[in-house]
Amino acid sequence: MIFTHDTTRLALLAGMSLSYAGVCLAPWLRARKRRRADKAAKEALADTPAWLVVYASQTGNAEELATQTAHSLQLAGLPVRLCALADVSAEDLQQAERALFLVSTYGEGDAPDNAAAFIGKLMTGELALPQLHYGLLALGDSSYSQYCGFGRALDTWLAGQGASPLFERIEVDRSAGAAIEHWFQSLSHLAGTSDAPDWSAPAFGDWSLLVRRLLNPGSAGGAVYHVELAPASGALPDWQSGDLVQVAAPADPAQPREYSIASIPHDGSVHLLVRQHCHSDGSLGLASGWLTAQSQPGDTVQLRLRPHRRFRLEDNAARPLILIGNGSGIAGLRGHLKSRVLAGQRRNWLIFGERNAEHDFHYRAELQHWHASGDLPRLDMVFSRDQPERLYVQDRLRGNADEVQLWLEQGAAIYICGSLAGMAGGVDLALQDILGRPALDALAAQGRYRRDVY
Repeated sequence: MIFTHDTTRLALLAGMSLSYAGVCLAPWLRARKRRRADKAAKEALADTPAWLVVYASQTGNAEELATQTAHSLQLAGLPVRLCALADVSAEDLQQAERALFLVSTYGEGDAPDNAAAFIGKLMTGELALPQLHYGLLALGDSSYSQYCGFGRALDTWLAGQGASPLFERIEVDRSAGAAIEHWFQSLSHLAGTSDAPDWSAPAFGDWSLLVRRLLNPGSAGGAVYHVELAPASGALPDWQSGDLVQVAAPADPAQPREYSIASIPHDGSVHLLVRQHCHSDGSLGLASGWLTAQSQPGDTVQLRLRPHRRFRLEDNAARPLILIGNGSGIAGLRGHLKSRVLAGQRRNWLIFGERNAEHDFHYRAELQHWHASGDLPRLDMVFSRDQPERLYVQDRLRGNADEVQLWLEQGAAIYICGSLAGMAGGVDLALQDILGRPALDALAAQGRYRRDVY
């Protein structure tokens, strides 16, 4: 009897133990099954070639759209590699099966700076790409004769290497919403999903015109105004030096105009430097006329901020900085100088050009104060018409070639802001003469040669 009783107790105990083990084991088994399924999914995804999403961007539009494009593909469960065109190699293209190119054109058909290395290494030769299927979004401005010139050139080159278009090239005239919507609809179809998020730029907000001041009375050039704006309601939004604003003039809100921000949030308002554009018939430019003449302090301006990542300080914030520009381009450089002064970064060199010292020395008191305080130890102002021989910033660069090389050897970055015609090209040639083209291209690839030109 005692034996039978003990056997029964042992059987009951064993049964309870097994039941408890089963209760404990079940979650572990389910978790193990999930881990196996996740591992299998990851392995399957790893075996799926990544989509290349490639951008060439001068002011940040193409880069922003490329980031949104990559996000849309990732939402559809597709592996993605997002990169600048300068970082794409021949091997990348030969291994890829799917690639999306989002590229801008500025000026008369010029490629963005971060496309220079790609053009020099790959587009000058032949590269067999029969396996590559690609889509291309070309951003441009139809007011130029070479509208979307670089996008069209890249499309022609890809097709010439045997690559097959996934759909016809889509061209975007000054950020036209309909063309961008077409791009994302095509993308949604390719990704096999209909729930890819719609693209939309930040909405324009109501801003108040606080201050407007003519900076160059008596100048031989167009009138230049210092303008200050703040949100009509709510807190001041954040931005970084190098960023832009878009202003929608009441006469043509569908075609906003971009301006470099000449201030930092610490100043408490957005500062712009606006050159009044006057047509041959005497009429004023839509946006510049509205900001400098037709609006009055207290009026509401439709404005939105836009990140300009290609011209931000970012990794260059702690480097010595060589700032070069002309005309209203002092705006973007002033923002960087304000940011540097606030951060206590004093290795700054400004080379800036205008017509006459008497009339066109924009922000004279501020720049001279920074120079005297040591926040701007090198200040080279070049006034082209103050001597019989015309002198420009590129001439000052060549005259200081040894100093330029020394600063670059010490890790300096170069930022250029101002006119595309004349100044930007002249500076680029001067730097090429001083450094050599390969070294200049290497600086651009490292993000140490950045331009905001128009």
